[in-house]
Amino acid sequence: MESTVVHLLRHGEVSNPTGVLYGRLPGFRLSEAGEGMARRAAEWFTGRDVTYLVSSPLERARQTAAPIAEALDLPVAVDERLIEAGNAFEGTRVGGGAGVARRPRDWWKLRNPVRPSWGEPYVEIAARMLLAVEAARDAARGSAAVCVSHQLPIWTLRLHLQGRRYAHDPRRRQCGLASVTSVTYEGDRVAGISYAEPAGATDPDAVPGA
Repeated sequence: MESTVVHLLRHGEVSNPTGVLYGRLPGFRLSEAGEGMARRAAEWFTGRDVTYLVSSPLERARQTAAPIAEALDLPVAVDERLIEAGNAFEGTRVGGGAGVARRPRDWWKLRNPVRPSWGEPYVEIAARMLLAVEAARDAARGSAAVCVSHQLPIWTLRLHLQGRRYAHDPRRRQCGLASVTSVTYEGDRVAGISYAEPAGATDPDAVPGA
């Protein structure tokens, strides 16, 4: 069977001076450091037989895809299914002195961490991400594809593919900034999953929805 690799690239560091959970909000761009991460990721993909490049519609993801497109001379497709997870706390600070713990009116949103009750259900995230990755696989049969997405969607898909429970501690996600989670297919069958950090080791964000 022919082998195809789908690389799931998380975007680089975002400029977020107020420390809010930005989720799907517009206007959040890569920081200077994030732009550097994107360039190093592009270098990492050089020579890896990438023939298809697709991105989440959010600006930070498209910015991360841009150096790859330039380096590999590829167009950037956009797939809405790669978008960040929906989150009821968008635009607010969820940690520190202004966090959820100090806002009793928001406690009800945390009533079911398994679903989770504060945002898009994990099962729905996994389903749309699986469709996006399979579409990228089909577009790059026998070579490799890059899907630029976000931490929670990438991690949720990995949990799904590995048959693990969706409920998890966000601080324990193996999905650093500008990291690559690679899914290798033999035909249509998942044959392996690997992880790399071409931009160097970074700490995953402690808040969900990055």
